[in-house]
Formats: sequence, C-alpha cells, structure tokens
Amino acid sequence: MKTALVLVDIQRDYFPGGKWELVGMDMAALNAARLLSAFRSQNWPVFHVQHIAKNPQAPFFVVGTRGAEIHESVKPQADEKIIIKEFANSFRQTNLLEGLHSAGVEKLVICGAMSNMCIDATTRAAYDLGFDCIVAHDACAASNLEFYGHFTSALEVHCSFMAALAFGYAKVIPTQEAVALTA
Repeated sequence: MKTALVLVDIQRDYFPGGKWELVGMDMAALNAARLLSAFRSQNWPVFHVQHIAKNPQAPFFVVGTRGAEIHESVKPQADEKIIIKEFANSFRQTNLLEGLHSAGVEKLVICGAMSNMCIDATTRAAYDLGFDCIVAHDACAASNLEFYGHFTSALEVHCSFMAALAFGYAKVIPTQEAVALTA
C-alpha cells in the first residue's frame, strides 16, 4: 500500500513570534521534520499543505506575508507538491485528492496544525474519501481555547481531538512509530 506524508500548515505564524502562536509548535515541527526526513529517504510522496488567506484582514496566514511561509524546518524540495488551501479541510477546493490519486497513494501519514481544526478536518475528509489514515500526534499542535467562559488548555484540546480521531478515523501514534513504518 503506497503511503504519502501530508504536512498541514506548518507555517511561520504558528511559531513563537507569529500572529497565531500554538502551544508546542516547535516540538511538533521537529517531529514533522523527522517524518519528512524518513519519507525523503524512502523517496515516498510528500505533500505540503499551505493555508493562504486572501483577505488582508485575516488574523494570520495572509497572502504575501512572512507568517504565511512554510517553516524552514520542513521546507519543501523541488519535487514535493505544495497544496494551497483556504479552508480547514485540505481537500476542499484543492488538488490534493487528484495529486494523491495520481501518485497511487492509499495510506496517509498526517501531521501539522492545528490539531483542533485542519488536522481534524483533513483526517476526517481523507478517511471519508477512502484513505487509510495515520496521525502522528506528537507532530501536531493546538491552541488554548475558551468556550462560554470555560478555558481549555492546548494539551486538553489536542488530546480530545486525537482521541476522537483515534476512535473512528485514524490510527493515532507517536512520530517514532510512524517513522518506523518507513523502514
């Protein structure tokens, strides 16, 4: 079964000093870079997903800004696909599905940000589209959230979303196990 790596929104605005800093983004990117290195060593397909907000009033990832750039830790190589998106679901109005089908991919290893938005939406969509999905949970990051006066830490948010994905949409494993799949 041909496997591809999908790196979602590992962009500068999510890192310290960015417009929408996530908790643990540095560590998530380090683990994503480990996955990327493993996939590159096997010459397996890699897809970088980059969120670009066309509205200059968007809170982050505004087109043409440094914050919208893919982080240097996972900088794409010339032969790796970059999928530009405007929505949480990396498949919505993009050519990701076409690219995966063209490459003969049946299984995805997914990582990136945010756990509670784009990772969740992309993984659920991928599963519904017939892909066998793996999420490298420690190569993902989330944000603190507040709902009706209730504060939820990024760790709780992340764990809740990973548990939900593991329940029915993906095998959710640490980076080390995902890297071992490429050996």
